[in-house]
Amino acid sequence: MRLNNLIYKPIVTEKTYAQATNGFYSFKVAMDANKESVAKEIEKMYGVKVTAVKTIVVPGKNRRVSGTRRRTGRVKWKKATVKLKEGQTIDIMPKE
Repeated sequence: MRLNNLIYKPIVTEKTYAQATNGFYSFKVAMDANKESVAKEIEKMYGVKVTAVKTIVVPGKNRRVSGTRRRTGRVKWKKATVKLKEGQTIDIMPKE
């Protein structure tokens, strides 16, 4: 599931859910995304003001590649953590 070309999905874990109370939200983003573009997209998508962005390339785990059992590959991905202006929130777990 992709939200748009740069932002793939929010990362919802126990740790990121706890950080959300302090205004930090994590997203899986495209490898070619930079801090400026991530901030603009989050502001446009959720209508909030982003004050800071941190990005990291997460080294992937070894995965088997289809074909033979001996070939493995690593799938790396990029994570962006954004800090919102004081008092603003993003509803990453909408109520059904």
